[in-house]
Amino acid sequence: MRAVLIGTYELGRQPFGLASPAAWLERDGWSVRCLDLAVESLDLAAVAAAQLVAIHLPMHTATRLAVPVARRVRELNADAHLCFYGLYAGMNEPLLRRLGADSIIAGEFEARIAAVARDVSAGKPRGPTQLTVDLGRQAFLVPQRRGLPPLTSYACLQCATDAPRLVGYTEASRGCRHLCRHCPIVPVYGGRFRIVPREVVLEDIAQQVAAGATHVTFGDPDFFNGPGHAIPLVEAVHARFPGLTYDVTIKVEHLLKHRRHLETLRHTGCLFVTSAVESVDDRVLEIFDKQHTRADFIEAAALMRRHGLPLVPTFVIFTPWTTAAGYLDLLALIAELDLVDHVPPIQWTIRLLIPAGSRLLELPEVLALTAPFDEVALSHPWRHPDPAVDRLHAEIQDVVKRALDDKADRRAIFAQVWATAARRCRSDAPPPVLPEPVARAAVPYLNEPWYC
Repeated sequence: MRAVLIGTYELGRQPFGLASPAAWLERDGWSVRCLDLAVESLDLAAVAAAQLVAIHLPMHTATRLAVPVARRVRELNADAHLCFYGLYAGMNEPLLRRLGADSIIAGEFEARIAAVARDVSAGKPRGPTQLTVDLGRQAFLVPQRRGLPPLTSYACLQCATDAPRLVGYTEASRGCRHLCRHCPIVPVYGGRFRIVPREVVLEDIAQQVAAGATHVTFGDPDFFNGPGHAIPLVEAVHARFPGLTYDVTIKVEHLLKHRRHLETLRHTGCLFVTSAVESVDDRVLEIFDKQHTRADFIEAAALMRRHGLPLVPTFVIFTPWTTAAGYLDLLALIAELDLVDHVPPIQWTIRLLIPAGSRLLELPEVLALTAPFDEVALSHPWRHPDPAVDRLHAEIQDVVKRALDDKADRRAIFAQVWATAARRCRSDAPPPVLPEPVARAAVPYLNEPWYC
C-alpha cells in the first residue's frame, strides 16, 4: 500500500509533521512518500498511485497553501483516502469537507493516521467525513526522515563567528498549559500538553546530527511547559553532542518563574530564546490573557542579558487596540532595551489573526469588531476603529518589504519604520539613539522570516 504525506510550509524547517507519521506508516508496512512543497514539487505520479494522501496543516500559512494542493490531489486521484491533520485541521473542518476530506485529525495525529491507514488497507468503504480531535497520550516513534529533502534545503543558522550552519528541528512536547486568547493552540489543546519521550527526541536529534546538523530548533510552543522534562533533556543532548547548539521558545512568564534554569540552558548550548511578547501595552496583554505585563517583559530582557542568552521577542503588534502612539512607544522601548538587533523585521508588520474557535471571540468587544469567518483568509476579518492605524499597517508592510528586498540591515529597517510611524503619529520625537552597532550575526538567527 502506498501513502503520500504532504507539507506545504513549516517555517523553513525539515518537517517533523511528515517524518513522525511516516515512521508509524512504515512500521505498518506502508510505502511512504513525503513531499515538502516548500522546497520541492508535487510528485504527480506518487499522488496518482497512492491509496492514502495526508496533508499536514500545522499553521495558517500552510493551510492556505494547502487548498489548491488538495484540489489538485483530488483531480489526480479521486479514489485515494484524503486526510487532513494538524493544528489547523479541526478548526477548518467545513472548508476541508468541501475539499473532499475523508478524515480530519486534530491534536495528536500519528496514531490516528495509522488507524486510518489500517482501515484503508482492510478495504473499509469510505463513508461520511470523520473528524477526530485526539488529545490522548500516545507512544511516539522516532521520526523517519529518510526521503525528506536534505537539511541543506532549509533555513541555516547565521552566526558572527563562523559560516552558516545546518539546522535540525524536533519537538519535545506538543500543546500548551496556557490559555492565551489569541493563540491557535488553545482551541485544540485547551490547556493540555503532551510530552515526547526523551529517548525519542535524542534519537531524532542523532539522525539529524548524522545528516550534518550542528544546531537544532526545539519547536515546542513553550519549552518550559514542563521544565522537569526539558532540563534533563537538554542536559542529555549536551552530554551526547557537546558541540551541538540549539534554540527554544519560552513564555515571558516562564522565563521569570523558572529563572534558575537559564544558566543550564546557556551552558548546554542554547544560543537564543524566542518569546511571544506580543505587546508592551498592558491592556492588550490583559485582553490576550498573556499572564505577563510590560514590566515583566522589561525584567525578562534584563535577566536574559545577565545570563548571556539573547532574547528574540515576537509580537502581534497590529490589533484593534493598537494606536499610532502605542506603536511608536513599542519601538522606543525596543531601542531602550537594546533589542533592535534581536527582532526580525517582519515582526514590525504582524497583524492579529482571529482563527475559528479563538478565545478572543468570547469577548463582546471583539465580536463587535469582527466579520463572519472568511474561508479564503481562514480568519475572522476585522478593521481597526481608527482607519489611520490600518493605513499605518499598510505603510509599514510596504516599508519592510522594500527594505528586505534591498537587503537592508535590521537597524536601517528600524530607522525607516520609526520614521514612518513618527510621521503618521505627527510626532517630532527624535529617533532613538542606538548603542554602537554590532556584527549583524552577533545575535544568532535563522535565515527564514517568521510567519504564523
